[in-house]
Amino acid sequence: MERNRLKIPNSKLLTGSLIGKYPIILDGGRTTIFISDISKESETREKYQLRKDNKLFLFAKKPKT
Repeated sequence: MERNRLKIPNSKLLTGSLIGKYPIILDGGRTTIFISDISKESETREKYQLRKDNKLFLFAKKPKT
């Protein structure tokens, strides 16, 4: 078991650790996402917004025909 632990990167061993992570505040402070690469902040915001819009679209009431 000890040999397997040596192959696992330290970042994986620190469960729940926020060391080296950058917070992104979304939804006016209602949602916080932590990412390790600060250069991907805008991409993360766009993906979150697309998922949120898609989720709302899927659960919207369909018009009666």
